[in-house]
Order: sequence, then C-alpha cells, then structure tokens
Amino acid sequence: MEPLQSTLLAQVAQVPDTRSKRGQRFAWSYLLAILTAGLAAGQTTILDIADWAQEHACELLAQLQPKCPRIPSAATLRRVLEGADAARVEQQVAVHNQALDAADRTAGSVRAPNGQILRGQAVDGKDVRGVRAHDNPHFLVSLVRHQSAYVLGQARVDAKTNEITAVPALLAGRDLRSTVTTMDALLTQVSVAQQILDHGGHYLMVVKQNQPNLYEAIALLFQMPPLPAQPGETLSYAYHGKAHGRVEQRTLESSTALNHYLDWPGVAQVLRRQCRRVTLRTGLVESETTYGITSLPRQLAGPEQLERFWRGHWTIENRLHYVRDETLGEDRCRVHTGTAPQVLAALRNGILSALRYHGWSNIAEANRRYAANPQKALHLLGGFTT
Repeated sequence: MEPLQSTLLAQVAQVPDTRSKRGQRFAWSYLLAILTAGLAAGQTTILDIADWAQEHACELLAQLQPKCPRIPSAATLRRVLEGADAARVEQQVAVHNQALDAADRTAGSVRAPNGQILRGQAVDGKDVRGVRAHDNPHFLVSLVRHQSAYVLGQARVDAKTNEITAVPALLAGRDLRSTVTTMDALLTQVSVAQQILDHGGHYLMVVKQNQPNLYEAIALLFQMPPLPAQPGETLSYAYHGKAHGRVEQRTLESSTALNHYLDWPGVAQVLRRQCRRVTLRTGLVESETTYGITSLPRQLAGPEQLERFWRGHWTIENRLHYVRDETLGEDRCRVHTGTAPQVLAALRNGILSALRYHGWSNIAEANRRYAANPQKALHLLGGFTT
C-alpha cells in the first residue's frame, strides 16, 4: 500500500472552530484530538473520554503539548461536539478515508472475465438508536467500500424524508468508473440507477415487492423460464460453506432474457439468489430466495463475480454498523444534543477506517491497546503539537 499524505487528526483539525472567541482556553485542534483519541481508546461517552484523558494526562500533554497544559472537562468536550459543523466533519473524515482507499487499491476488488478490475461499494442507512428517546432522530446513509469497510462518504437524512432522498447527494460529483454500487431494496429506484450510470459506474440492486412489476417479472422468469431458452441465456454459480454452526449452500443464477423487456436504466442481467442453511445442532433447515438486477454485462460479471459483489454488500452491516453499535457503543451512547450524534458517528467512521487500514481485524483488541497507551493512539491518528 502507498504511504499516506495526511492523517485523521490533520483532516479533522481543518473543521472550522465554531466557538466564541471570548474566553477560549484550549486550541480547537487539541480538543478534537482528545475526543478522537478517546474514541480510538474505546471510550463510548463524553464522560468516559474525559475520565480516560485525566487518567492519562501526563502522556497526552507530553505528546500534544497544548499552550494550556490541562485536560479539558467533560462539559468542554460536550460543547465542542454539540457545536461542531457536522457536515464539515463528515467532509474531512471522508477525505481521510478516501485517501486510505486510494492507497489500499485492492480492497473490494473483483476481476471481471475480460480482465478488468472492478471495485465494490455499498450504500445503506443506519439509525443512531441511542438518541431516539430524546426526540432528536439521526438517520445516516453511508457509502462504504466492500471488504475494507472504509467509509467513503456519509450524510444525515432529513427527519421528514428517507434515505432515497439522501443518496443522490451522497453520490453527486463522484467518479464511479470501474465501480459497482450495491444496495438493498429500498434504494432500488430508477433515479438512483440512472445517476450511477451517468457517473460512469455500475449497480447491483436487490429487488423486492416495493417494485412490484419488476419483482414479478424477475420471479416469473426464474420460476417459469421461457422455452426454448437461448444458449447461455441463464448461468448459475453455487458453493458451500460452513460457519457459526451452520452449513450453507448458496446458488446465484443470472439471466439476460429480460434485457429487452424491462423498462429499467441499463439493465444487463437479472438475478435469483437462493440460500439453504442447516443448523448442525438442531437440524433446522432455512431457505431464502432473493432477486436482483444489475447493469453489469456478462463480459464484466458472470454469476461468480455477481455473487462476490452481492456478498460484499454485507460489509456495511457486518464490519461497520455492527462494530459501531456493539464495539464502539454507538447505540448505548445517549449524547443527543446539537450535532453531537452525527459528529461522533463521523469520528467513529474515521477511526474504524484507520484501524482497518493499519491491519486491525479485532477492533475491541485495538481499543484495549490504545486505551492503555495514548501515545500509540495519537500515533495512529497523527497526533501533533498544538
């Protein structure tokens, strides 16, 4: 991987200081460094961060060398989070994460049958559930690299709408060439498909009954295929796996039979994915059938490549959302005022991306290491003298 030209703290330090000039004791960059390092050390609340910083005051002050050689209080850190420009924090974290992604060029990559390298990225939304009890809902939609879980962009969804309206802004202006954007059924929309194509990319969308005509056409095709089928019109790929006490068999079928029938932007193949799971301890058998649509033609993706992109989509749930909730304690955090919930979510994205880039697969273990050694936490994040 290529050497990085910037660090998370260097990027976050570019967020404008929103405080009144009167009575400032601490540098803005110093406060942001304490907050970010505390999150990297696994602290889940503002009070936890402040207590951790007090416990490690000597190491933090020696490393950061602030003009005011003191550790800020929890109230001071809270005011920083509540008043920070959340959109600018998201922007600067995204710049950092995109630099990681550019340096780690293999993450999420799939080699097409014609030799071209395509990179998968997933779009999905997440509810910050810890703040809902305080009537300040925060629903965030993210663009995430398959495999590495680098968060390439994130935006808040207006409380009066849903993620369908936020995705166009998230994708706007991006160069999507040589990428495949995957999404679940809610985002399977004509406008989203067209935008991805207009930006030079490809899509793979799950199809459910929120698109009834599309769903029925694809389901009927695979349940009652037309006879005689053209040679090579339908292809399939199957594989077996064993994990978490279950044996799974997955089969993905792709067909070009509806390309001239469906009124859908750029349709090149429709898909059926079947999964059969057997729980070894109980013998319980579960079956699931899902349908999809993609703009990827056969020369770029046969059923094996499509299955890799389909499975890659779950990076966003398994390696990002779940880790933010369970390991970094996002859903247990009750910080709810101002922009604080979104700012914390953005910083967690940056920290997770940095940890993944530096080889950490066990995030809880990384948190424990950095909790015990603040100098290493600051080194990971790019600690500097303020």
